[in-house]
Amino acid sequence: MWRGHSLSAPRCFSPRSLLHEREGKLVIFQKRVPDLTELALDRFVARARRAAGLKGAVNVLLTSNAEMKSLNRRFRGKDKPTDVLSFPSERDAQKRVAGEIAISAEMAAQNARSLGHSSAEEVKILVLHGVLHLRGYDHECDNGQMARREKQLRAKLRLPLGLIERAAIESASTSAAAHRPMRPRP
Repeated sequence: MWRGHSLSAPRCFSPRSLLHEREGKLVIFQKRVPDLTELALDRFVARARRAAGLKGAVNVLLTSNAEMKSLNRRFRGKDKPTDVLSFPSERDAQKRVAGEIAISAEMAAQNARSLGHSSAEEVKILVLHGVLHLRGYDHECDNGQMARREKQLRAKLRLPLGLIERAAIESASTSAAAHRPMRPRP
């Protein structure tokens, strides 16, 4: 069942793109991210998973906008790229593998540039967001629970502004601009 950026799906990561496998976990770099190694990402995924209380391994795919568009179209019916998708494992497999997260390395780089932090930090923000979806949170219908938890964990993991807060800020500024009274020209 689709929840936020989470969806149930069979394994979607191609074995041909495997670059790093250890202890049953996969970190797949189809697209490189400056200043982020497989080992560093693997360690961060483990920290984020523990901090969120998620049991089971998490596999991560860093890929292109084209691949994210394909996944988004296939599993969500949306014909556009997205920054992060989460694929929870079937219930009976979740103790071993909690699920998979796909991240657009290109969107991560673009967001990082516009927000003034590194692409590596942006990928970590997206991983944390995906881990929370795998944990069962859904910001689209949980009355702010995921946003509060993401904020707590970002502070604990020393990460900059997260996805949910960015969306809220954008929404507020767009709403404020739309409701700003027009001033008569002199």
